[in-house]
Amino acid sequence: MCGKEGEVLCTGCIDTFRVSRQAEVCPVCGRYLGRAVLCGSCSGSKMGFSRGFFGYEYDGAVREAIHAFKFEGCKKTGRKLVRLISEKFRGLNDDVDVIVPVPVSAKRLRERGFNQSYIIAEEIAAITGLTIEHTVLVKNHGVRDQFRLSGTERKKNIKGAFRVRGPQCVKGRRVLLVDDLFTTGYTASEAARTLIKAGSADVVLFALARTP
Repeated sequence: MCGKEGEVLCTGCIDTFRVSRQAEVCPVCGRYLGRAVLCGSCSGSKMGFSRGFFGYEYDGAVREAIHAFKFEGCKKTGRKLVRLISEKFRGLNDDVDVIVPVPVSAKRLRERGFNQSYIIAEEIAAITGLTIEHTVLVKNHGVRDQFRLSGTERKKNIKGAFRVRGPQCVKGRRVLLVDDLFTTGYTASEAARTLIKAGSADVVLFALARTP
């Protein structure tokens, strides 16, 4: 980040953050349209989740902050990013019953020591009082990291990437699926479809940031 000592995120950096505004984006994928209407892609094909909402636009200082959180182990930065947009979670308890973070592979978990989506989910749970089912959605072995792949490769790679362990935890329940970054939507859609197949009544997505 800016290197200012003694602060997780300084005021100067925070002032540059661009928060995603629901009144200006597609209510499913978060694409900027200037108003809250379905974009062409979401009108033509269904995402696995019924709607989505997003924290920030993934650029500038937000990109640096999420990079520090995700790849440099700066958990406090991730938590702060969620707390700064706590207003977005007002009334969430009326729409969802449980929080499920998007899992990382066992290999990635060993390397980083944490799942960034779980850290985000923890903060949302602290704000809302909702419970987290952090072991119910599992990432299967042999799935490559999405960020290294093209759009076509991502779609193929993520197919069948998840399974549900203990479907009774989500059966008949409305799930808030939590991820750190929304790019193509393939990962979130596949995770959501897996939860729906396991009996979830509905899946709503929250991603901390969305690529432009």
